[in-house]
Amino acid sequence: MDIKEYFARISYQGSYDKPDLDTLTAIFQHHIRAVPFENLSIHCGERVELDLGPVYHKIVRKNRGGWCMENNHLLSWALKTLGYDVTLLGAKVYVPEDDTYADEIDHLLLKVVLQGKSYIVDGGFGMSYQLWQPMELVAGKDQPQTPGIFRFLEEDGIWYLEKVKRKQYVPNQSDATSHNVDKEVCRRIYLFTLQPRDIEEFRPRNLHLQTAPGSLFVTKSICSLQTTEGIRALVGWKLTEMTYNYKGNMDLVEIRILTDEEIEKTLKEKFNITLDKKLVPINTSRLSLF
Repeated sequence: MDIKEYFARISYQGSYDKPDLDTLTAIFQHHIRAVPFENLSIHCGERVELDLGPVYHKIVRKNRGGWCMENNHLLSWALKTLGYDVTLLGAKVYVPEDDTYADEIDHLLLKVVLQGKSYIVDGGFGMSYQLWQPMELVAGKDQPQTPGIFRFLEEDGIWYLEKVKRKQYVPNQSDATSHNVDKEVCRRIYLFTLQPRDIEEFRPRNLHLQTAPGSLFVTKSICSLQTTEGIRALVGWKLTEMTYNYKGNMDLVEIRILTDEEIEKTLKEKFNITLDKKLVPINTSRLSLF
């Protein structure tokens, strides 16, 4: 594995000799705009691996993306290689339809310590809840970013991440708030503790998420990528392109339903992904991703 090869993959050409916040932010933003959040492997008859070697090969050399346990595992390697103080953390993702958090840890994120301050770095959540900048680990402080206002809450050692949402304008729909669960003002994203984790602890959940019949990742084929203005996402056959803060504190959401014949071309043109095996799109889950 070669850090310069990783930099070429994410099109990063800046300096990296000093592990500071500016460099961290720049590398992080290049990563999320180059590496999609996607679970397409399991819908091509492949398995999602956790070992760093296969993850590196898939993302860096095969020009693919991955979900949190792949994206953040690779990002942790890159940051550690550059001299950052990185700790793996585990989170439980909020399920709005059930108004509850997952029973077990199902999300990998990173804590980075810089000059005595702790930051949460999460390059693997995807969709419209993807952070665009490292977040300082302080409770009760609004931290505005281009996607919206994020903040942490803390109670008895448990940290909660939430996002204040904007209204959404969906052309050809009379009610701009009718897009999925946009009536929410604030969305809880996940909870976590500061207990250090090892990648081995994520193996059971990594297997469960790609094999359990009711898993979100089994019932939806997902590919999302952050852009300079917002995000684009392909879920099943639905292509959604979102422009943040399009006008009047409102996000523009454009939706198109693709045909089977358009899927492969769209993955290449919109996400820079070429698959080795045929994708079988699926979107049977009632769970919302926006």
